[in-house]
Amino acid sequence: MKIQILTLALAAFAMQSCNVQNKMTEKYPTTKKVDHTDEYFGIKVPDPYRWLEDDLAADTKDWVQREVAFTNAYLAKIPFREEIRAQLKEIWNYEKISAPFKEGDFTYFYKNDGLQAQSVLYRTNKAGKTEVFLDPNKFSEKGTTSLAGVSFNKKGNLVAYSISEGGSDWNKIIIMDAVSKKIIDETIIDVKFSGASWKGDEGFFYSSYDKPKGSELSAKTDTHKVYFHQLGTKQSQNKMVIGGENFKRRYMGIGVSDDERYEVLSASEATNGNELYLKDLKTKNDFIPIQKGYDFNTDFIDSKGDFIYALTDKNAPNMRLVKFDIKNPSVWMDVIPETENVLSVSTGGGFIFAKYMEDAVTSMKQFDYNGKLIRTIDLPGIGTAGGFGGKETEKEMFYSFTNYITPPTIYKYNADTGKSEVYQKPNVKFNPQNFVSKQVFYTSKDGTKIPMMINYKKGLKLDGKNPTILYSYGGFNISLQPAFSVVNAIWMENGGIYAVPNIRGGGEYGKKWHDGGIKMDKKNVFDDFIAAGEYLQNSKYTSKDYMALSGRSNGGLLVGATMTMRPDLAKVAFPGVGVLDMLRYNKFTAGAGWSYDYGTAEDSKEMFEYLKSYSPVHQVKRGVCYPSTMIITSDHDDRVVPAHSFKFGAELQEKQSCANPILVRIETNAGHGAGRSTEQVIGENADILSFGLYEMGFKSLKK
Repeated sequence: MKIQILTLALAAFAMQSCNVQNKMTEKYPTTKKVDHTDEYFGIKVPDPYRWLEDDLAADTKDWVQREVAFTNAYLAKIPFREEIRAQLKEIWNYEKISAPFKEGDFTYFYKNDGLQAQSVLYRTNKAGKTEVFLDPNKFSEKGTTSLAGVSFNKKGNLVAYSISEGGSDWNKIIIMDAVSKKIIDETIIDVKFSGASWKGDEGFFYSSYDKPKGSELSAKTDTHKVYFHQLGTKQSQNKMVIGGENFKRRYMGIGVSDDERYEVLSASEATNGNELYLKDLKTKNDFIPIQKGYDFNTDFIDSKGDFIYALTDKNAPNMRLVKFDIKNPSVWMDVIPETENVLSVSTGGGFIFAKYMEDAVTSMKQFDYNGKLIRTIDLPGIGTAGGFGGKETEKEMFYSFTNYITPPTIYKYNADTGKSEVYQKPNVKFNPQNFVSKQVFYTSKDGTKIPMMINYKKGLKLDGKNPTILYSYGGFNISLQPAFSVVNAIWMENGGIYAVPNIRGGGEYGKKWHDGGIKMDKKNVFDDFIAAGEYLQNSKYTSKDYMALSGRSNGGLLVGATMTMRPDLAKVAFPGVGVLDMLRYNKFTAGAGWSYDYGTAEDSKEMFEYLKSYSPVHQVKRGVCYPSTMIITSDHDDRVVPAHSFKFGAELQEKQSCANPILVRIETNAGHGAGRSTEQVIGENADILSFGLYEMGFKSLKK
């Protein structure tokens, strides 16, 4: 049971190069400035582009249209843009099938024929007949409404599925009889940061916020509420189970254990640290606290009678699996103790599967519920494994394996014998034997050793002239593990390098690695990224003129901060859907929940000054030559509001001192990244690739 609370890929084609730098001759769209000043601890901070935060204002909409037109006009002059788009479509056009999963009398799986806007959910009955269960391509005309989640009840005869329109975090839940595929209840609207967790056949729990006044895409949401939807009733009759002013939390959700004995409440104020409460439905008592406060992360994993299994970093920065008796919940016993490698777990077939990260790659072990090691699982290679989960009675389960040069292959695994066999291998035009994926360790500014994966085609010359993508994230305990991308495959096939450093702020080495890149140590993240670029250049993999910096979301902040701290590091920069105004990020949507990583400008004068010292919007200076930059955002991004990108773009366009262009690419009918149509993803990559290589001096595709 789980309570539900992209890596941007670049690609390119081998190009013929010239030494002529592109000259920026067009005038940027006019952006008005207003006399607005904020004051922090007696220090006045001008905010001349504050008006761009109002996404409902006519002036903002007009500015957006003018920036879209300007960006499109610049990209249209790149001679190989459409050729890249066509080749991306060709390589993308292969059948993609997910691992299957069983619900009720059916086996379900997702499939995309190749270029479908969204993957389709199919099912097969016991007689072997396969049919479409849900086709998100029919949810909207342009394929911009996506299937955001699917939740079946235990019997598998009822389903609640979530949809996201235009990429918004505000979802709708549609309830259906899973056997007949007939909608049986009214649609639940205004659901955010939540799935549906069924309680028998009665109904399900879901979470939401009060709809904000003003813009639902940018207004702050900070008080989560959990509701229970009783089947056959109106949403207006749904009972609020917990939340509101009497139990105010920013994030909250209730789930039900697989044995349907326990209700599990997880609540938090930020993206790190949570409270955990349990209700034993057998005794009909109220919720009891298992963990209060936000010092630790503890997640419910499973239950066996009176015993609860939980994964925690309490007294275990690299995580441990514990169990406790519901009658004595303060006494925790180790089932799988902490090791030097970060632990995550899944369950299936009556076993516990322990996934460890060793220098960002996966190793797997299988245990019983007493913590006895059954076996170390042999994986197909060095890379990333995911899956190993299923119902307790299912001895056959599935997992995927991938790395930067291995397309994701699905394996069938027998939990009793430990045997694996290939279940589904994608038919991608790519031969891993022709490529190298190597891990190196380099030294950051303060002496810390940082791992980095460098991926390229065999025969690469270390002459400093290889187009290189340097991508990372560096935040929120998120780990970047090796994963294949057809876009990166094309990049490498044609001589490019794709490099991914596992910088601090991530979770690759547990809590210490995460905490080493937060708040007053956030600049460690940027130093790690800069040191990765310097390593690649000093080792002659590439040079400044052939390097592109890339990152999305928190990674967009990474790129924005790096390019303003070290504008001489790279030729091209792609800050994607980035957090770029560090003084005001916490004023929008759920941004205040990111304070564990960032701190806020209101915390203290010291914190304010530190944030301002790297905030990309506030660190753009006149007289500086910044890299050729394409800022990437979306009009429906209600996770990191587009105002961040708008203000950063306006600052750069005003103050850029050289011919390197500053573009703001704004996707319409799209959100933070999830759920975009295939056409949108290909279109964005085509623009990124063509812009990046054009700015590096390439002028045509090699014939």
